[in-house]
Amino acid sequence: MNGEPEVHEESEASERSEEFEARLKAYEGRPAAATGVGRDPVNEPMIRHWCEAMGDTSPAYTGPDAIAPPTMLQAWTMAGLSRSPERTAAYDELLRLLDESGYHAVVATDCEQEYLRPLRPGDEITFDSVIESVSDLKTTKLGAGHFVTTRTDVRAGGALAGTHRFRILKYAPARRPKKQAPGPPEERRPRPVVNRDNAGFWEGVARHALLIQRCTGCGDLRFPWLPGCNSCGSPEWDTVEASGDGTVYSYVVMHHPPFPAFEPPYAVGLIELAEGVRIVSNVVGVPYDKVRIGMPVRLDFRRYDEELVLPVFQGVAE
Repeated sequence: MNGEPEVHEESEASERSEEFEARLKAYEGRPAAATGVGRDPVNEPMIRHWCEAMGDTSPAYTGPDAIAPPTMLQAWTMAGLSRSPERTAAYDELLRLLDESGYHAVVATDCEQEYLRPLRPGDEITFDSVIESVSDLKTTKLGAGHFVTTRTDVRAGGALAGTHRFRILKYAPARRPKKQAPGPPEERRPRPVVNRDNAGFWEGVARHALLIQRCTGCGDLRFPWLPGCNSCGSPEWDTVEASGDGTVYSYVVMHHPPFPAFEPPYAVGLIELAEGVRIVSNVVGVPYDKVRIGMPVRLDFRRYDEELVLPVFQGVAE
């Protein structure tokens, strides 16, 4: 007799859960964005900026027969800083339902793209999106929630050019244990992957030297280390030691998720060295919220344990 109320309550909770998930599933197949039009036609300036940011020097993206890099597929559909005017009421309703049910946090998890034909400068872009799936309740380290996947069909001149699937997690943040007094992390930092192509770089770091590869065929500097030259294809190279001067080319501040041996928030910078190559590393010596693009930095080496030494960059007062 004592167990009956508990069983009854569990049954009611299960029914409510099934009812809620049925409401979510009802949104599958409904439009998320309809009759969207790209803000700009496919154009050479955007292709150039993309290739410069990615360091992609493929000749396929320049000249009279240029095509757009396939991975730019989503870029032609983006609405900039403004809210997408094509987003449907159904998609807004789905997000609101999840918000009101406690799944108010959101994180983008992954995307998938399929390319059917190349896009070329002058192509006019149209697109439409559908809510492809809403998952059952999933438990993650971030918290319990539902994955929402949208599928966007991108067209050029009315013909399907590619498909972009984008997935987010709407979740209720998991309760975190109270933060204890600061102290050294119990976990060691992950070890870098050392292989035959980059072993020389890590040998240099061990003796506090940041080594940059230099092609002996054309003289181009390159980083990270590669087995051959992107410019001329030569497999022959030597190294030059970086002076240590650089500037913050770009950066992010890591707040979440927490990871053993790291104590967020902290700044991770894309550092442009005086020699012209770029390297990703921590920006230290200044508060994370004071890091700025263009900030001068200076190379330093920090020991994290008995085995691990890493190059980091100290902010320099201007």
